[in-house]
Amino acid sequence: MTNYLVFDIETIPEDFDSLSTSQQEYLLRRANTEEEIAQRKNEMALSPLTARVVCIGMMPVEIKDKNAENVDDRYDTKSLAYMLDDSIVGDEEFIKSTLNDGNIAFSMNEKSILEAFWKQLAKNPSAHLISFNGRNFDAPFLMLRSAKLGVRPSRNLMSGTKFNYQLHTDLIDELTFYMPTISGATRRYNFDFFTRAFGITSPKSEGVDGSLVNEFFKAGRISEIAEYCLRDVKATWELYLYWEKYLKF
Repeated sequence: MTNYLVFDIETIPEDFDSLSTSQQEYLLRRANTEEEIAQRKNEMALSPLTARVVCIGMMPVEIKDKNAENVDDRYDTKSLAYMLDDSIVGDEEFIKSTLNDGNIAFSMNEKSILEAFWKQLAKNPSAHLISFNGRNFDAPFLMLRSAKLGVRPSRNLMSGTKFNYQLHTDLIDELTFYMPTISGATRRYNFDFFTRAFGITSPKSEGVDGSLVNEFFKAGRISEIAEYCLRDVKATWELYLYWEKYLKF
Protein backbone atom coordinates (compact mmCIF):
# COMPACT_ATOMS: atom_id res chain seq x y z
CA MET A 1 0.00 0.00 0.00
CA THR A 2 1.33 3.42 -0.93
CA ASN A 3 1.40 5.72 2.11
CA TYR A 4 2.96 8.73 0.39
CA LEU A 5 3.21 9.77 -3.24
CA VAL A 6 5.80 12.38 -4.12
CA PHE A 7 5.24 13.92 -7.55
CA ASP A 8 6.47 16.56 -9.97
CA ILE A 9 5.72 17.47 -13.58
CA GLU A 10 7.61 18.99 -16.49
CA THR A 11 5.79 20.90 -19.23
CA ILE A 12 6.52 22.34 -22.66
CA PRO A 13 4.59 24.96 -24.66
CA GLU A 14 2.31 23.84 -27.45
CA ASP A 15 3.16 24.84 -31.01
CA PHE A 16 2.23 28.53 -31.21
CA ASP A 17 1.00 28.11 -34.78
CA SER A 18 -1.51 25.47 -33.61
CA LEU A 19 -3.45 28.16 -31.74
CA SER A 20 -6.25 30.14 -33.34
CA THR A 21 -5.59 33.67 -34.55
CA SER A 22 -7.60 35.13 -31.68
CA GLN A 23 -5.66 33.06 -29.14
CA GLN A 24 -2.35 34.16 -30.63
CA GLU A 25 -3.43 37.79 -30.53
CA TYR A 26 -4.54 37.44 -26.93
CA LEU A 27 -1.23 35.92 -25.81
CA LEU A 28 0.85 38.57 -27.59
CA ARG A 29 -1.27 41.55 -26.58
CA ARG A 30 0.95 44.53 -25.66
CA ALA A 31 4.10 42.56 -26.53
CA ASN A 32 5.95 44.93 -28.85
CA THR A 33 9.53 43.73 -29.06
CA GLU A 34 10.99 40.41 -30.20
CA GLU A 35 12.17 39.80 -26.64
CA GLU A 36 8.67 40.37 -25.24
CA ILE A 37 7.13 38.10 -27.87
CA ALA A 38 9.65 35.35 -27.12
CA GLN A 39 8.97 35.70 -23.39
CA ARG A 40 5.20 35.37 -23.91
CA LYS A 41 5.71 32.23 -25.98
CA ASN A 42 7.97 30.74 -23.29
CA GLU A 43 5.35 31.54 -20.65
CA MET A 44 2.91 29.30 -22.53
CA ALA A 45 4.60 26.36 -20.78
CA LEU A 46 3.01 27.48 -17.50
CA SER A 47 -0.63 27.17 -18.53
CA PRO A 48 -2.51 23.88 -19.06
CA LEU A 49 -4.41 25.53 -21.91
CA THR A 50 -1.24 26.31 -23.85
CA ALA A 51 1.22 23.66 -22.67
CA ARG A 52 1.68 19.91 -22.69
CA VAL A 53 2.82 17.51 -19.98
CA VAL A 54 6.14 16.11 -21.12
CA CYS A 55 6.90 14.13 -17.97
CA ILE A 56 5.37 13.13 -14.64
CA GLY A 57 7.81 11.85 -12.06
CA MET A 58 6.55 9.92 -9.04
CA MET A 59 7.89 8.22 -5.95
CA PRO A 60 5.43 5.90 -4.19
CA VAL A 61 6.53 5.48 -0.56
CA GLU A 62 5.52 2.70 1.81
CA ILE A 63 6.15 2.79 5.54
CA LYS A 64 8.12 -0.27 6.68
CA ASP A 65 8.91 0.70 10.26
CA LYS A 66 7.94 4.22 11.35
CA ASN A 67 10.16 3.97 14.42
CA ALA A 68 13.33 2.83 12.67
CA GLU A 69 16.25 5.22 13.10
CA ASN A 70 17.61 4.73 9.58
CA VAL A 71 15.48 6.26 6.84
CA ASP A 72 16.10 3.29 4.51
CA ASP A 73 14.74 0.96 7.19
CA ARG A 74 11.79 3.25 7.82
CA TYR A 75 10.53 3.62 4.24
CA ASP A 76 10.43 1.63 1.03
CA THR A 77 10.75 3.96 -1.95
CA LYS A 78 10.85 3.54 -5.70
CA SER A 79 10.66 6.05 -8.51
CA LEU A 80 9.12 5.96 -11.96
CA ALA A 81 8.43 8.38 -14.76
CA TYR A 82 5.85 8.75 -17.51
CA MET A 83 7.44 10.36 -20.57
CA LEU A 84 5.90 11.95 -23.65
CA ASP A 85 6.50 10.19 -26.96
CA ASP A 86 4.57 11.67 -29.89
CA SER A 87 5.33 8.65 -32.06
CA ILE A 88 3.02 6.56 -29.86
CA VAL A 89 -0.55 7.09 -31.02
CA GLY A 90 -2.63 4.39 -29.32
CA ASP A 91 -3.97 5.24 -25.87
CA GLU A 92 -3.12 1.78 -24.53
CA GLU A 93 0.37 1.68 -26.04
CA PHE A 94 3.59 2.35 -24.12
CA ILE A 95 7.27 1.53 -24.17
CA LYS A 96 8.95 0.52 -20.92
CA SER A 97 12.60 1.38 -20.46
CA THR A 98 15.27 1.80 -17.79
CA LEU A 99 16.84 5.23 -17.37
CA ASN A 100 20.54 5.78 -16.80
CA ASP A 101 19.83 6.34 -13.11
CA GLY A 102 18.24 2.88 -12.87
CA ASN A 103 14.66 4.09 -12.55
CA ILE A 104 11.84 2.76 -14.74
CA ALA A 105 10.16 4.96 -17.34
CA PHE A 106 7.10 4.50 -19.53
CA SER A 107 6.90 6.35 -22.85
CA MET A 108 3.40 7.13 -24.13
CA ASN A 109 1.25 9.87 -25.59
CA GLU A 110 0.13 12.76 -23.40
CA LYS A 111 -3.42 11.53 -22.81
CA SER A 112 -2.08 8.17 -21.66
CA ILE A 113 0.39 9.89 -19.33
CA LEU A 114 -2.47 11.65 -17.59
CA GLU A 115 -4.62 8.52 -17.47
CA ALA A 116 -1.73 6.57 -15.94
CA PHE A 117 -1.26 9.23 -13.27
CA TRP A 118 -4.94 9.21 -12.27
CA LYS A 119 -4.98 5.40 -12.21
CA GLN A 120 -2.06 5.51 -9.79
CA LEU A 121 -4.05 7.79 -7.49
CA ALA A 122 -7.22 5.71 -7.88
CA LYS A 123 -5.34 2.62 -6.72
CA ASN A 124 -4.13 4.50 -3.64
CA PRO A 125 -6.96 6.86 -2.62
CA SER A 126 -5.52 7.42 0.86
CA ALA A 127 -1.97 8.15 -0.30
CA HIS A 128 -0.65 11.41 1.13
CA LEU A 129 0.69 13.59 -1.68
CA ILE A 130 3.97 15.49 -1.29
CA SER A 131 5.03 18.29 -3.63
CA PHE A 132 6.84 21.58 -3.86
CA ASN A 133 4.48 24.26 -5.18
CA GLY A 134 2.10 21.49 -6.20
CA ARG A 135 -1.01 23.32 -5.03
CA ASN A 136 -0.11 26.37 -7.10
CA PHE A 137 1.12 24.65 -10.25
CA ASP A 138 1.29 20.86 -10.63
CA ALA A 139 -2.14 20.01 -9.19
CA PRO A 140 -4.28 22.58 -11.05
CA PHE A 141 -2.24 22.03 -14.21
CA LEU A 142 -2.86 18.27 -14.17
CA MET A 143 -6.58 18.71 -13.53
CA LEU A 144 -7.17 21.32 -16.22
CA ARG A 145 -4.92 19.66 -18.78
CA SER A 146 -6.72 16.36 -18.19
CA ALA A 147 -10.08 18.02 -18.75
CA LYS A 148 -8.79 19.59 -21.97
CA LEU A 149 -7.79 16.16 -23.27
CA GLY A 150 -11.03 14.49 -22.18
CA VAL A 151 -9.61 12.68 -19.15
CA ARG A 152 -11.55 12.84 -15.86
CA PRO A 153 -9.33 13.10 -12.76
CA SER A 154 -9.83 10.34 -10.19
CA ARG A 155 -9.20 12.75 -7.32
CA ASN A 156 -9.80 16.44 -6.71
CA LEU A 157 -6.29 17.71 -6.09
CA MET A 158 -7.61 21.18 -5.26
CA SER A 159 -10.11 20.22 -2.56
CA GLY A 160 -10.01 22.14 0.71
CA THR A 161 -8.82 25.72 1.14
CA LYS A 162 -5.51 27.49 0.77
CA PHE A 163 -4.83 27.05 4.48
CA ASN A 164 -6.43 23.66 5.08
CA TYR A 165 -6.26 20.83 2.58
CA GLN A 166 -6.13 17.13 3.38
CA LEU A 167 -3.79 14.37 2.16
CA HIS A 168 -1.31 16.76 0.56
CA THR A 169 1.77 18.50 1.92
CA ASP A 170 2.97 21.32 -0.29
CA LEU A 171 6.39 22.20 1.07
CA ILE A 172 6.33 25.76 -0.26
CA ASP A 173 3.34 26.41 2.00
CA GLU A 174 4.96 24.75 5.00
CA LEU A 175 8.34 26.43 4.60
CA THR A 176 6.75 29.88 4.28
CA PHE A 177 4.21 29.14 7.05
CA TYR A 178 1.42 29.87 4.56
CA MET A 179 2.59 33.50 4.46
CA PRO A 180 4.87 33.77 1.41
CA THR A 181 6.51 37.14 0.94
CA ILE A 182 9.02 38.63 -1.49
CA SER A 183 11.46 39.31 1.35
CA GLY A 184 11.90 38.66 5.05
CA ALA A 185 11.58 35.54 7.22
CA THR A 186 8.93 33.89 5.04
CA ARG A 187 10.47 34.73 1.67
CA ARG A 188 9.27 32.44 -1.10
CA TYR A 189 12.58 31.05 -2.37
CA ASN A 190 12.69 28.66 -5.30
CA PHE A 191 13.21 24.93 -4.91
CA ASP A 192 16.92 25.05 -5.70
CA PHE A 193 17.49 27.66 -2.97
CA PHE A 194 15.56 25.70 -0.32
CA THR A 195 17.33 22.41 -1.06
CA ARG A 196 20.78 23.94 -0.93
CA ALA A 197 19.91 25.87 2.27
CA PHE A 198 18.99 22.61 4.04
CA GLY A 199 21.97 20.64 2.72
CA ILE A 200 20.06 18.63 0.13
CA THR A 201 21.51 17.95 -3.33
CA SER A 202 19.79 20.30 -5.76
CA PRO A 203 18.18 18.78 -8.88
CA LYS A 204 20.02 21.49 -10.82
CA SER A 205 23.41 20.26 -9.65
CA GLU A 206 23.87 18.26 -12.87
CA GLY A 207 23.39 21.28 -15.11
CA VAL A 208 19.73 20.76 -16.08
CA ASP A 209 16.80 22.95 -15.06
CA GLY A 210 13.25 23.64 -16.12
CA SER A 211 14.26 26.30 -18.63
CA LEU A 212 15.98 23.63 -20.76
CA VAL A 213 13.07 21.16 -20.90
CA ASN A 214 11.60 22.41 -24.19
CA GLU A 215 15.06 22.52 -25.81
CA PHE A 216 15.81 18.98 -24.64
CA PHE A 217 12.47 17.68 -25.87
CA LYS A 218 13.00 19.14 -29.35
CA ALA A 219 16.43 17.48 -29.40
CA GLY A 220 14.92 14.11 -28.48
CA ARG A 221 16.57 14.10 -25.04
CA ILE A 222 13.42 13.02 -23.22
CA SER A 223 15.22 10.52 -20.98
CA GLU A 224 17.33 13.34 -19.59
CA ILE A 225 14.16 15.29 -18.84
CA ALA A 226 12.76 12.29 -16.96
CA GLU A 227 15.98 11.88 -14.98
CA TYR A 228 15.91 15.57 -14.06
CA CYS A 229 12.24 15.29 -13.06
CA LEU A 230 13.00 12.31 -10.83
CA ARG A 231 15.89 14.20 -9.21
CA ASP A 232 13.27 16.83 -8.37
CA VAL A 233 11.08 14.14 -6.86
CA LYS A 234 13.93 12.66 -4.81
CA ALA A 235 14.95 16.07 -3.49
CA THR A 236 11.31 16.86 -2.66
CA TRP A 237 11.12 13.69 -0.56
CA GLU A 238 14.39 14.52 1.22
CA LEU A 239 13.16 18.07 1.89
CA TYR A 240 9.92 16.63 3.28
CA LEU A 241 11.85 14.37 5.67
CA TYR A 242 13.92 17.33 6.83
CA TRP A 243 10.79 19.44 7.38
CA GLU A 244 9.07 16.54 9.16
CA LYS A 245 12.01 16.07 11.53
CA TYR A 246 12.51 19.69 12.49
CA LEU A 247 9.39 21.70 11.71
CA LYS A 248 6.31 19.46 11.68
CA PHE A 249 4.13 19.81 14.78
